Amino acid sequence: MDKKREEIFTLPERKFTVKIKNKEIQCGTGHQLMMISGPCVIDSRDLIMETAEKLVEICERQKVSLIFKSSFEKDNRGSASNWKGPMAEEGLKILAEVREKFNVPVLTDVHRVEDVPMVAEYVDVLQIPAYMCQQTSLVIACGETGKPINVKKGQFLAPEGMASALGKIHSTGNKNVLLTERGASFGYNRLVADMRSIPIMQSLGAPACFDATHVIRLYGISSADPLGGEPKFISHLTLAGVAAGADALFIETHPRPISAKCDAASQLDLQFYENLIIKSKAVRAAIGSPEKVGTYEL
Repeated sequence: MDKKREEIFTLPERKFTVKIKNKEIQCGTGHQLMMISGPCVIDSRDLIMETAEKLVEICERQKVSLIFKSSFEKDNRGSASNWKGPMAEEGLKILAEVREKFNVPVLTDVHRVEDVPMVAEYVDVLQIPAYMCQQTSLVIACGETGKPINVKKGQFLAPEGMASALGKIHSTGNKNVLLTERGASFGYNRLVADMRSIPIMQSLGAPACFDATHVIRLYGISSADPLGGEPKFISHLTLAGVAAGADALFIETHPRPISAKCDAASQLDLQFYENLIIKSKAVRAAIGSPEKVGTYEL
């Protein structure tokens, strides 16, 4: 391969690290797939504990790292009457309980600058929602906590546009950032996944995560309506994301999705979760590493 072409496909060194007690979880250059999984929103304490226990068992059995994810508040709902979550006072304590009981790092969304210090006390990873990825004050406030940060790419942004959010966080001295592809707007209610987003965002110097469970939502239709999503495509898109070189996978999952209080039509049924990990690991083994995806060597 000539030097110019080699430079096109060479990814920079990138690393995302989460520490909890005596455990360190990493994804990026030289590391295996990392999972970010859990119910979309905290439906109840019992549901969260049930799901966390099963996810920890599966990920330990499959030898993949897990960050448990659930939102204590969902601020982007289609109706003011929709379930928004238990909110901070109750929800953050539930997430902290998951961390202590299962020795697993936890991640949740943060929507407002004034909430950042409180949320950072309870969770290991702060997540900036896709709608908020260009909100300078929020992005910088999250960066200033020094916590690892997952930024969901806005549906309205080209992948190279994530250099803006990344630069804002880096300006605080925080380099521990993960960028997540979760689809781009196609018309008014459907998202499409541009797999080029993965190497493009990696080229910015951050690991890239792929989220199929939001790509398959059909916006404008209630998430409680079976027609509000196409979960049958979660596996197809997830495996494509792994083949494109994703460093991590974001998979919202629920033991009884149709009864979920948010995104019931787009979460992966927990009974299929382990099989998807097995298939994802096989694809990852086939490509070798993200650094090799863009080469012409067989």
